[in-house]
Amino acid sequence: MALLLTIVPVIASATDGPKPADSTLAFFRQLNAQPNELARAAYLTDQAAQLSPADRSIAMQLLAGAESELGLYNEAIRDFPLAPHLPDNPKLPIAAEWHVTDAVDTIANLVAKRRIVLINEAHHDAHTRQLTLALLPRLRTLGFTHFAAEALSEEDAALMQRGYPIATSGTEYLHEPLYGEIIRTAIRLGFVIVPYDSTATTVTEREAGQADHLYQKIFAKDSNARVFVHAGYAHIDKAKGRLDHTVPMAMHLQEATGIEPFSIDQTDFRDVDSGNEIDPYHQMIAAFHPQHPTVLLNNADGHAWSIDPKKFDVSVMLPLEVDRSANTDTYKAAWATFGMEGIAVKQVPHAEPRPKWLSLNGQRHPLPIDTALCAKNIPCVIEAHYAAEPDTATAADRYMFIEANTANTLYLFPGHYRLRAWGANGKTLGEKSIEL
Repeated sequence: MALLLTIVPVIASATDGPKPADSTLAFFRQLNAQPNELARAAYLTDQAAQLSPADRSIAMQLLAGAESELGLYNEAIRDFPLAPHLPDNPKLPIAAEWHVTDAVDTIANLVAKRRIVLINEAHHDAHTRQLTLALLPRLRTLGFTHFAAEALSEEDAALMQRGYPIATSGTEYLHEPLYGEIIRTAIRLGFVIVPYDSTATTVTEREAGQADHLYQKIFAKDSNARVFVHAGYAHIDKAKGRLDHTVPMAMHLQEATGIEPFSIDQTDFRDVDSGNEIDPYHQMIAAFHPQHPTVLLNNADGHAWSIDPKKFDVSVMLPLEVDRSANTDTYKAAWATFGMEGIAVKQVPHAEPRPKWLSLNGQRHPLPIDTALCAKNIPCVIEAHYAAEPDTATAADRYMFIEANTANTLYLFPGHYRLRAWGANGKTLGEKSIEL
């Protein structure tokens, strides 16, 4: 099941309102026909300027998703700088009353006796997948039995036996390397893997459908199950608001099971490249200086901080992804502007450094790469596959070069890999084996 097969009805029903115009439907049908992420990015770049402002915004979101899947993580954030949905006049914590803790350790302690843990992601920001990956072994040790991922589909019955996702395992989100690593790790640790998304054509029906799938696939079969759910955005909310009057998946799930979920939000306090140095996120960064996914604990009673405790139990704060202060010319890609106002365009003289969090706190090692393997074809994707996995498996890491004679870095766990370069038609341009 591909994401783009369902995105048009979801767009049309975001407010359960009018259907999209024929030109919009034609655009998304053609987009869905593109053979890979590189081709989708090129199509979006070519066509998006011709769309209406509303459809162009959707196109930017899809471009950001493709960029994330291609390893262009900083570019993805810039091209879709989605501002968080914060409460009006949010009351932010002050450093004198709260202290910084490692999100992995703190959350593991907080959920030790819980049955349902929900964590969200911003789909185009793979930084919001780092914490899920780190929590998997901790929650498995605590006795959690099932891992449910929104991006998985029902179509890949052999996933758990095979041990890794492939192109047909779910939506395009799974093509992003860190999401693939989450699925590999969950399988290796012995979790039962559960696809649960709904193909409903309205937001209201989708929220209810997701919860029903989780209940029927897990709790109706195993009353003692403990589940870790990786979802998107407001699906994890335990109160209405971010989906307007729609009841979120988490509320439906609590009603069905009688179990209150523990919900973790990662989307409100992350680097969205807003350019606003006094917004709540930057105020938090200035006050607490997080160096990794962080949870704040109260100095007086030790409770965890949440910007909206009725909706979720914990607000995770992610560190800044890129230091943009040194040379702003380095941090603005020229190929994805679409003529939109407010997007400054400057030629990138060298490949932009990738975010430091990709090392996963030093667990993954840097591997220098350059365009030599591309055989003079640009744009070109260079990806590393685990040696025992085929080209159809989600890559361990990948990066798309958009300029010739440039270099960058992949981040990989120690092991044996096959480096593969490919172009817009998907054909292999060059390969070599490496050991790290």
